[in-house]
Amino acid sequence: MAKDFIGYKAITDAALRGVVREALKRVEKQGLIAAHHFRITFKTRFPGVEIPEFLLEQYPEEMMIILQHQYWGLNVKEDFFEVTLSFKKVPATLTVPFAALTAFADPGVQFGLQFKETDDAEGGLKREDSAQAATPMIAPDKPKPDPVETEKSDAEKPAAAPGEVVSLDAFRKK
Repeated sequence: MAKDFIGYKAITDAALRGVVREALKRVEKQGLIAAHHFRITFKTRFPGVEIPEFLLEQYPEEMMIILQHQYWGLNVKEDFFEVTLSFKKVPATLTVPFAALTAFADPGVQFGLQFKETDDAEGGLKREDSAQAATPMIAPDKPKPDPVETEKSDAEKPAAAPGEVVSLDAFRKK
């Protein structure tokens, strides 16, 4: 494979992290509207992440936060955002660089981004390489199945081996 001298992975990654930045900037100005809410997952030990020690102990690698009803002081900058959330009724301010994000989702409109890890030339951090820096994860407009119903129906079905060929004769009435 030819060497990518343009750096398409980094360009794509920066553009998709820009989507998150723009969404947060809009919410910073006008608040969350209708069904919109955000699930943001990030690396807790990434350079520039600032979270209280009790959260770092509880989430030593990765943490997901939800911006929906109770968040305060959302402040979006070019490279990071700050927000205050309540954890067991204790307010905590978090500072999260956009480069620390591993996932972003707005379940209210079935939109999501999964950030794959790549080599970080600026920070010198070695992260797992992938074909694309970030992958849009946009779900089709259909209701999500009820997890309880899914568990029940899955428990009733016999487990099939992956790639198993099933004869249709077993399902025909005789």
